[in-house]
Amino acid sequence: MKLYSTNNHSLRAAFQTAVFNSMPADKGLYMPSFISELDTEFIQNIERFTLSQIAFKVASVLLQDAIPSEDLQSIIDDAINFEAPVVKLEENIYVLELFHGPSLAFKDFGARFMSRVMAYFLKENEKMLDVLVATSGDTGGAVALGFLGIINTRVTILYPKGKVSNIQELQLCTNGQNIRAIEVDGTFDDCQALVKLAFADEQLNEKLRLTSANSINIARLIPQTFYYFNAYAQLKRQGIEDIVFSVPSGNFGNIAAGLLAFKMGLPVKQFLAATNVNDTVPRYLETGVYEAKPSVQTYANAMDVGAPSNWVRIMDMFKGDLMAIKHLITSYSFTDEETLAGMNQIYDQYQYIACPHTAIAYLALQHYRKQANSTDSGVFLSTAHACKFLDVFPENIKSVIEIPEQVKRLMDQPKIATSLNNNYQAFRSYLLEG
Repeated sequence: MKLYSTNNHSLRAAFQTAVFNSMPADKGLYMPSFISELDTEFIQNIERFTLSQIAFKVASVLLQDAIPSEDLQSIIDDAINFEAPVVKLEENIYVLELFHGPSLAFKDFGARFMSRVMAYFLKENEKMLDVLVATSGDTGGAVALGFLGIINTRVTILYPKGKVSNIQELQLCTNGQNIRAIEVDGTFDDCQALVKLAFADEQLNEKLRLTSANSINIARLIPQTFYYFNAYAQLKRQGIEDIVFSVPSGNFGNIAAGLLAFKMGLPVKQFLAATNVNDTVPRYLETGVYEAKPSVQTYANAMDVGAPSNWVRIMDMFKGDLMAIKHLITSYSFTDEETLAGMNQIYDQYQYIACPHTAIAYLALQHYRKQANSTDSGVFLSTAHACKFLDVFPENIKSVIEIPEQVKRLMDQPKIATSLNNNYQAFRSYLLEG
């Protein structure tokens, strides 16, 4: 497998290089130099395959010979050892539950796969790998559990002070071992900017072996394609093939993975990019002018992103053709008040408990169905367990949310985090001091 930079298509890098470097030297993002389509026979018979079998097939086609087949299968079996069921709420409305992994968020797919790929490529006596990750909520917890105890790695997680939920913070700050947490006095965009500055710092990179666990890393994106194909397989078993996916979108890695799956041959009628008031992409699709703005804190904190990194990947996949993008992607944004109303509506109508991000995806699907007069089967993605957002729910819903055992065990653990402002030199010194 060869990859290029979104800033320089003539650049070529091996998969192993892209995994450990995270970003090319020109500050673009890695993309496959060629996106192979899955064979038609596999797509036509996909309902016969399990999630593990689908994941192996997709990864094999994307990675080509980057990892031998037997080793790749072992990585997938170890990383993707939980289900992602499609749940029917009513005729033509389904929810894809992606929170059944250890950190109770969809990012377990990417973080667990990536950590095991890195462990596979790491050799004994190599320089310690420093994994940097900025999180607006769920990424940090997934990365922490994905890398916990992996030898010769050290993970540093940056999160915005006061802008993640209590349970999300516990998942970041109670691990110990090779996991460190930094509480940044700022926004997620500030955290992300610090990580990017570290990668651009040549002197720092001479002293430390840095890589990223954010969705800028191509090893995070690849396994997220698995659950789109698997959702299609589940619906195809029910005779359903015309599908609209509604995707909660913050840094736009989730929907970028869906579009990568589409490019590989997944039949999808429409993608809905559902977001909160951090509406950089909806505004761009409406006006044709891309203008990032500072992020605003909302109930759906994983989507509190003003400058989504993965949008450049989406633009690259469509060669910058705005009309082609608008033909396949419709985007909606919602306020906190609308989000709460959506959470209440889902519970009242279906007795289903949806986190704020999931509710936004549901609202986008409802808006699309009404505007397009669509009767196609709609699947909205549920990206996190509701227990992570207890403070957001009204009491009648909060009282019936079941707290998983792994969360209960966190409650008694002490919080261990370093507080920093959003000054790069302070962060740089922290990294150098170890």
